[in-house]
Amino acid sequence: MAAAAVADENGSPKKTKQGGFKTLPFILVQVLHLKCSIRVLRVHYSVNAANEVCDRFATVGFNANMITYLTQQLHLPLVEASNLLTNFTGTAAFTPVLGAIAADSFAGRFWTIAGGGVLYQIGMLGLVVSALVPALRPAPCGGAAAAAPCQRADGGQLAMLYLSLLCTALGSGGIRPCVVAFGADQFGLGGRRPGGEQKWSYFNLYFFSMGLAVLLAVTVVVYIQETGYPLYVRLKPGGSPFTRLAQVVAAAFRKRRAAVPEDPGMLYQDKELDALISTNGRLLHTNQLTFFDRAAIVTPGDIAGSGEPDLWRLSTVHRVEELKSIVRMLPLWAASITAIAAGSHNFTFAIQQARTMDRHLTPRFQIPPATMIIFTTLTMLVSLALYDRVFVPVARRYTGRRSGITYFQRMGAGFAVAALGVLAGALVEAKRRAAAAEHGLIDTPGAVVPVSVFWLVPQYALHGVGDALATVGHMEFLYDQSPESMRSSAAALFWVAGSLGNYLGTVLVTVVQSASRGEWLQDNINRGRLDYYYWLVTFLLVLNLAYYFVCFHFYTLKSFEVDAGDEAQRRRDVAGSAEGKTELSAGCVVASRNGVL
Repeated sequence: MAAAAVADENGSPKKTKQGGFKTLPFILVQVLHLKCSIRVLRVHYSVNAANEVCDRFATVGFNANMITYLTQQLHLPLVEASNLLTNFTGTAAFTPVLGAIAADSFAGRFWTIAGGGVLYQIGMLGLVVSALVPALRPAPCGGAAAAAPCQRADGGQLAMLYLSLLCTALGSGGIRPCVVAFGADQFGLGGRRPGGEQKWSYFNLYFFSMGLAVLLAVTVVVYIQETGYPLYVRLKPGGSPFTRLAQVVAAAFRKRRAAVPEDPGMLYQDKELDALISTNGRLLHTNQLTFFDRAAIVTPGDIAGSGEPDLWRLSTVHRVEELKSIVRMLPLWAASITAIAAGSHNFTFAIQQARTMDRHLTPRFQIPPATMIIFTTLTMLVSLALYDRVFVPVARRYTGRRSGITYFQRMGAGFAVAALGVLAGALVEAKRRAAAAEHGLIDTPGAVVPVSVFWLVPQYALHGVGDALATVGHMEFLYDQSPESMRSSAAALFWVAGSLGNYLGTVLVTVVQSASRGEWLQDNINRGRLDYYYWLVTFLLVLNLAYYFVCFHFYTLKSFEVDAGDEAQRRRDVAGSAEGKTELSAGCVVASRNGVL
């Protein structure tokens, strides 16, 4: 069975000179530009010092110094600032849903990325103004001896900040769900399954570039826009995937009393109707979630005299399987939410820990507390490089898989390492607090506890390793297991998990604050019990890991048709696939799980 030719956004067949690794510099530099633009609202006490601070700490991520800006410049309480930051991060991670709808329905990934970039820059300009203009910040505190409390930011000052943050959130919503899928699209040439044997390496390279962006500033966007366009593979949108999903649900509910035939061959198929959304092969019928199979049962009135089906009454097997694929993915996708919630404190409480510790590199120079985030970034970069160049070749000898291990194994390992990272944080906080008590600093939150800030490096480093494993594996899982016409939407799910994870972090902090009656999480962390909070999060991560194993045990991979004439190439692709064991038969590839954990 031959697959339909892949067309670009203009409907013309893809040319061999399009796609591939030659497009990646333009795509990955766009990622670098996005990440580097998420600069910090730097902590500064004069306008003249702002540029110097910005240049010196251009490697520090947006969230890292945001907690410092909110508490030290806008004078918000620690818990309120933490919740504000996680709520913003959650909102920014949810807006990719809007970008995914636009990309998959009508705009296409290329133009959605372009539009999101423009809106994002508008928001960043607003953030720069709000950070540099003195009138948009409250007056500085009078010093330690001042009797009056610090003046909190007023409504107008916060409104400017919120409006700018909203623009950046909406702009990133156009970029985040599209850029990773847009890059992976570049390897779907010649009717081959997207990604092929190069796909697993692409995802490593993508996330390596995201981390590298925190260290580098990019200023060649104009060149990219003018030079990169002709090289891209631009897949034509196949209509709103959410409409198709709704049509399947509506048709299945309408026929909820109909008996599902034992022979799947009796269910409705229409290759021409599905051609635009199945260019790499139609999804094959699976025996799970059979309630939705009713949508593909042909009943009187489902097909008009012209032969066109009423899609709100009748769906093809491929469209039914699109819905099944998404539903099957959701439990495994949800496992990342708790891990993200646990990691959110790296940008809030962990930085406050660093602020109270000895940060001197030399007698006259001490590192800013937010700079500790760089250990997560550097560890992630090193881990990605070692994973790709050392671990994969070694693992390949034992597993026979071109990718070394499956993305299921990679995600599970990442979740386990994340739990160890929080555990390390609990142990270090107990040591820091004990030192504060020993030196009589419990009620002196501004004093420096005689414990080196580099005791925090293990927890930051472990989070970096966890990101290199779980984050990349999660994205590859979503891209590989989602229907091909919904890959922007699948990438949006990646960011929605981040959104819900940050919101969950807010809920967790709020619940802990209430349940502990304000004892665990205080502005004076020397008197609070932040270590208890870390122990609680560690316990939740262990439960989450067990939940992930259970969900994996019951997961079934999607199966799809391929061109029998391209079987030899597909055998090479399958050898490097992350799904596990794959069978080739009669012109179709059927992927199946093979005890990968």
